[in-house]
Amino acid sequence: MIAVFVNCIAIILGSILGLAISNKMTKELNVTISDAAGIVTLVIGLQMALAYNNIIYVILSLIIGGILGNLADIDGKILKFGKFLEKHFYHKKVYQETKENPEINEISKPLSSQKNFAYAFLNASVLFCVGAMAIIGSFKAGIQKDYTIIFTKSVLDGFMAIGFAASMGVGTAFSCIAILIYQGALTLLSSVIAPYVTDGLITELSAAGGCIIMMIGINLLEIKKIKTANYLPAMILVVIFVLVDPYIQNIFSFMK
Repeated sequence: MIAVFVNCIAIILGSILGLAISNKMTKELNVTISDAAGIVTLVIGLQMALAYNNIIYVILSLIIGGILGNLADIDGKILKFGKFLEKHFYHKKVYQETKENPEINEISKPLSSQKNFAYAFLNASVLFCVGAMAIIGSFKAGIQKDYTIIFTKSVLDGFMAIGFAASMGVGTAFSCIAILIYQGALTLLSSVIAPYVTDGLITELSAAGGCIIMMIGINLLEIKKIKTANYLPAMILVVIFVLVDPYIQNIFSFMK
C-alpha cells in the first residue's frame, strides 16, 4: 500500500502548488491553464484510445455503458458526493455565511470560491484512476512489491494535479480519496485478480479508459458538456467482452 499512499501524497502536493499559483492568477491566465490542461488530457486520452485491439468491444462498451450510467445517474451521484465533501470538509464556512447572508452570491465570492469543487473532484478522480498504469502498477506493487510504475504514475499525476487545481480548484486534491479506494483495492486484491488480467484485457481497458479521458479534455476545453462518469460502466463491460471473446470466437468457428 505504500505506493498508493505515495500517489495520494503526490496529488495533494501538486494540488497545493496549483492552488498557490491560482491565487495569483488573473481570469485570463486561469482560462489559459485550463485550455492547456484540456489539450494535454485530450492527447493522453487519444493516445490510449488508439491502442485498441478490437474497436467493436470498445464501441459497444461505451454505448451500453453510457446508457447504463445515464440510467443510474453515476455522474450526478459522484457530483453529490463531491458537494458533500466540499460542504463538510472545505467550504463549511462559506455555506454557513451564504445561509446567514442570502444576498451573498457567486459574483461576490473570490475566484477560488467560484470554482466547482465537485466538478474538479469528479474529473480528477476519473483521470487519475482510469488507465493502464493504475491497474498494472497496482498489480506489480501488490504481487511483486515492485513500485516503479506507481511511483512513475505518481510523478505524472502530481504534475497533472498542478494544472487541474490551478484551473478547477481544491476539489482536485480530494481525488486522492478515489485513488486510495481504487488503487488500494487493486493492490490488496492483486493476487486474486492477476490470473485473469491478460495483455489483451489491459489493452482494451486502456482504450475504453482513453475515450473517457478524452471526454474530460473536451469538457475542459468547453467544446461540449459530457457527463463523463456516466461512461464508467464501460470499463466493466469491456472486461466482460474480452473474457467472453474466446467463447464468441468458438461459436463463429462452429457456425463456419
